[in-house]
Amino acid sequence: MRLKKFDIINSKKIQNFKKTIKVDSDKSLSIRSLLLGSISENISKIDNLLESEDVFSTIKCLKKMGVTIKKKGKIFYVYGKGLGSLFAKKGTKLNFGNSGTLARLLIGILSTTPDIDIKLSGDTSLKKRNMESLIKLMNEFGATFYPNSKRTLPFNLRSSDIPIGINYKAGKSAQLKSAVILAGLNSFGNTNIIEKKKTRNHTELLLKKNSNAIKLRSTEDVNNIKIFGKKTLHSNNMKIFGDPSSAAFFTALTVLKKKSKLTIKNVLLNPTRIGFYFLLKKFGANIIFKKIKMYNNEKIGDIIVKSSNLKPIQAGSKYYFNSTDEYPILFIIAALTKGKSTFKGIEELKNKESDRIKEMQKIIKQIGIRSIYKNGDLVIFGEKKIKTNRVIDVPSLGDHRICMSALILSLITGVKSKIKNFETVRTSFPSFLKLVRYLGSDYEIKSR
Repeated sequence: MRLKKFDIINSKKIQNFKKTIKVDSDKSLSIRSLLLGSISENISKIDNLLESEDVFSTIKCLKKMGVTIKKKGKIFYVYGKGLGSLFAKKGTKLNFGNSGTLARLLIGILSTTPDIDIKLSGDTSLKKRNMESLIKLMNEFGATFYPNSKRTLPFNLRSSDIPIGINYKAGKSAQLKSAVILAGLNSFGNTNIIEKKKTRNHTELLLKKNSNAIKLRSTEDVNNIKIFGKKTLHSNNMKIFGDPSSAAFFTALTVLKKKSKLTIKNVLLNPTRIGFYFLLKKFGANIIFKKIKMYNNEKIGDIIVKSSNLKPIQAGSKYYFNSTDEYPILFIIAALTKGKSTFKGIEELKNKESDRIKEMQKIIKQIGIRSIYKNGDLVIFGEKKIKTNRVIDVPSLGDHRICMSALILSLITGVKSKIKNFETVRTSFPSFLKLVRYLGSDYEIKSR
């Protein structure tokens, strides 16, 4: 079912606010919980699963592979088929929608699942994303993809008859790392992963109770992940908490808005996901974490944000690993902070739902902010005062984070915005507009 298309038009500044909110559940954990539940034994229970389009795409794909998933009250029950037991008839088509996470992780699972020969596709945005790195990794496990020269969806996947574990030096992508972990689970022998730059680790933490299947060893400089293939996986009971990447948009709004304060309750505070907050604090943001607790190996807590006087942001390449999703809203913050902000090592942002570097440069240029991108680094020459007789015009990109970032920019400055296909935000953050309204915005929805 296709989302009903609509645009957002805004022309007013948001008023000062002092509020408490909850953001939607974490998308990364929601998708991973469903995928791991499907290949585990018995029934996994997931409380507070994110009910967004990307998660619904995950459920639809798993059901096509023979997995039973039921919802009772707020709990989703995943009836696990066991490792290597997903199945679909030859030629079955799986549509990943807008979700790169689902695409990469499920391809990881299916590449080492016996007798898989299926067609894979996605929406217009996902079809533009280069899958070459993923294809090469799954080729190492013995999987094949055809047509042979195709590096973007749609393409076909034929799984390996005798998958063998591999050795992998992880890079910037947590999704590729997770794909290798999931492929290794049903391979013969062991899969060894060395990770020198630590990326989000939800897959490892969800698997941690299966000590027969995974061994984690970490030092200050490196993570070593060993996957023992062909081991039974136990069911998992999970509760999903607030998405820190979703909370980032309201954090930015509060930091930039004078005389405002916001408490965001029960947010996932996994250290590999909160680089955005530490980066802002380093350059003057008034942000604190409170009521911190642990749940299923994950850290949870409240985020309290107050209006702040920021200095220009200097983000070295290390921040990319734990702030990947937050860069579009970081660019907005930099644009409205006087001085030269620099973001290094961000070249992989060009292969997201859109080319996020180029598209965000276009947006801030529309309000008179100059920027320069060269060799993986972006410099933004921010200004506190901008001319408001302009228009922020965002075309149909299929990129939820760019849509949300553009609206935050409009709410802070009062510059009129016309943001097309805003329905794409429902892929990750269905309650975003409702929360914006709760904080005092008076945007207009225009159906298409």
